[in-house]
Amino acid sequence: MRSPRRLFALLLLLALPVAARAAELTVLAAASLKGPLDAIAADFAKAGGPAARISFAASSALARQVEAGAPADVFVSADLGWMDYLDSRGLIAAGTRANLLANELVLIAPRDNPVKLRIAPGFPVAEALGGGRIALANPASVPAGKYAKAAFTALGVWPSIEGRVAGAENVRAALALVSRGEAPLGVVYRTDAMADPGVRVVDAFPAGTHPTIVYPAAALKGGRVAEAKRFLDHLRSPAARATWERAGFRLAN
Repeated sequence: MRSPRRLFALLLLLALPVAARAAELTVLAAASLKGPLDAIAADFAKAGGPAARISFAASSALARQVEAGAPADVFVSADLGWMDYLDSRGLIAAGTRANLLANELVLIAPRDNPVKLRIAPGFPVAEALGGGRIALANPASVPAGKYAKAAFTALGVWPSIEGRVAGAENVRAALALVSRGEAPLGVVYRTDAMADPGVRVVDAFPAGTHPTIVYPAAALKGGRVAEAKRFLDHLRSPAARATWERAGFRLAN
């Protein structure tokens, strides 16, 4: 039988990880933010803020997790729609929502693929695929895929590629398909293409072919709102801005 002192020590040891986890901020963020957001969160912790445990995934998947009751403090979406989704359900802390970043949509190919295309109405994207498929984040729900479908539709070429989509759960998964040579073309954000030396940008989609790419951020109701607001303020700080811009993002107006 354990002595009271040893039992107390064991209980204290078991409680430490729980306390450590409780001190963290839980951040749910669009997959395309991986890299710069990790660095900015690390700087926030070094400056005395709480450490952040960041879960990166498709904005659609993260929003549904919040709706299902997953505990979290901050949500950063890759489009306005999924933030609106949570806002309409009363899950966003009042007065904390703001547009954070802007991005650009690009067509990519594997680094050693010499394909040349100029994105314009009716451009021959289907022919450029040869016998392959085009890698997109799920166009039914994931922001990057929705933007891509909108752009291809506006350009009049969606019917020619709709049946040749290699769907991915998020934009980084679509990027990986192209980087590994499993798809001859793909559509991602410019920041994703900059992060992977295995791909190159073929061309950028004209801004008017798809909704403006905006990343809104907010604290979540029921979370640690005061600490979350400090974190959100840090995301807009001059030091964070430099990190965002190195990664290819722009701060939203």
